[in-house]
Amino acid sequence: MSTRPEHNWDFRRWRILWIVLGALLLVSATPLWLYHRQVLRLSEQKLQDTERLQQSEITRSLASETLQFEQNFREQLLSERQVFALTGWIQDVDDAKQAPQLARLLQSFVENNPNILYVTAVNQQAKGQSAGSFAADLDPFVQVALKRAFTASIQGLNFVSEPIALGKDNRPALIVSVPLSQDGQFTGMLAAVVSIDSLLERIRDASVRDRVVFIVDGHGHIVAHPDSQMVPGRDLTSSSPVVTHLKELPQELRATETMHFNVPGATPRHPVEMIGTYSTIPELHWSVIAQRSMDDARSDAGVSELTSAALRFVLGVSLIALLFGYLFALRITRPISSLAKSVRAMSRAEFHERVEVEGAAEIAELAEQFNTMAGDIERYIERLKQAAEENRELFLGSIRMIAAAVDEKDPYTRGHSGRVAKYSMLIGEGMSLPADELDRLKISALLHDVGKIGVDDRVLKKPGKLTDEEFDLMKQHPTKGANIMRPVTQLKEMLPGIELHHERMDGAGYPFGLTAEKIPMMARIIAVADTFDAMTTNRPYQTAMEVEFAVERIKSLSMSKFDPDVVKALVTAIESGKLRLSATLVEV
Repeated sequence: MSTRPEHNWDFRRWRILWIVLGALLLVSATPLWLYHRQVLRLSEQKLQDTERLQQSEITRSLASETLQFEQNFREQLLSERQVFALTGWIQDVDDAKQAPQLARLLQSFVENNPNILYVTAVNQQAKGQSAGSFAADLDPFVQVALKRAFTASIQGLNFVSEPIALGKDNRPALIVSVPLSQDGQFTGMLAAVVSIDSLLERIRDASVRDRVVFIVDGHGHIVAHPDSQMVPGRDLTSSSPVVTHLKELPQELRATETMHFNVPGATPRHPVEMIGTYSTIPELHWSVIAQRSMDDARSDAGVSELTSAALRFVLGVSLIALLFGYLFALRITRPISSLAKSVRAMSRAEFHERVEVEGAAEIAELAEQFNTMAGDIERYIERLKQAAEENRELFLGSIRMIAAAVDEKDPYTRGHSGRVAKYSMLIGEGMSLPADELDRLKISALLHDVGKIGVDDRVLKKPGKLTDEEFDLMKQHPTKGANIMRPVTQLKEMLPGIELHHERMDGAGYPFGLTAEKIPMMARIIAVADTFDAMTTNRPYQTAMEVEFAVERIKSLSMSKFDPDVVKALVTAIESGKLRLSATLVEV
């Protein structure tokens, strides 16, 4: 018997235990886990609200400071322009007579404000005086911005440039200018190169706990960024959804808004969840942006620690529930285990096994009914075995009777069917055929010549060689035999041996001329056994051959008429002594 059913029963026995434990685990741990999930959900919402509030406060505050920063410098330039007006220098700031005093005034203006790197006052021909440590005339970007400022001044407009990166260290700066005029007539420009280092320092102070705060202009270019690699003027449109959204807004709109978005992560399947807030500065066409990864926010808020603590608590409760559940479940599974043991015994046909169970009344009653059922089944199985054996003997007896009746039609072939069956069984065993195939082979071999019942006796019993016409009649016996037995459902699998045992490997056989692998193994075996018996028994047209001669003859027909593997199995049976002519009359 296979051990597989034993394994299945063990699995089912343990499955009952796990069902009980699982139920207890669900009852104990599920409410805790659901509560934890609800707490996490509320914490997540609270975390997002807090981050949104903080970002809004930071961006509004920095937007206000940035505007104030720009206005301070503009007011200083306006105050300086007022000095020019009071002194009369505003008419021509390039007048040689007043050049020394104007130069000192501009130098004092630079020295009193460390954020001003360079200041210049020019007349209508863009000629004038300048002061400061920064060599503005050597920086092409500053020169371009000053030209734009001069154009704006001609139009009577105040001017603030786009961000400029100065020097090798990409120091952020702006060009701020105001026009000079007298009696409504344009007389020149007062402009300053203003460092926004103090504003940048304020942004860096706000960029804490993995939060990034930066300023962009209306074109999506960086004005100030805490990362030194993010130089002023760099376009962030393609890398920041917040910047992309800002470019679609009217530049005169004053607004503060928070957005949720994703940015590419380590892998395409795991994007990074972000929360970002912007506050616009319509006077400058700038915006202050703050953004932060939600993973960083959760880590900063201790969400991971909260989850770990909750998991440890749930795990502890679960282990306690499993321990108590296991002890209680054993009181259920042990009686059932005894029942399962008896069922396994029954699956091995050990119907004498009985159950001894002590437990709840329901299980005890089940055991008693099981024992009664086992006894009934044991008696019923014995009767079935006896009836099956009787039916088998009756069936085989009928087959033998039919085979004997066929053999009796020809006195020269008496016992032929039994010998062919015996030889076929020895060959099949030598080829390691399964028991069920051997059983079918035996019956098919016994009935292989049953079709001779339908052959005329004058042909069947003719002592001499058959004519071609008579041989054609004789060749019909395989088909006749198959047709006789075909209505019997139980013999359906034996028909190939009856109908095809005269087929040849080379296709020259009958009735269908099948070749090689198209011939069933059953028919190939019976063909060799049939020929061997015909060659080693006396017939009207030949004297019985010696075994050695018959074997050599059969071997010579290997591949053309017979399957080489079948011939080899016949030779092995003869050489091993299993097949002896003196034993061929033994009943099969």
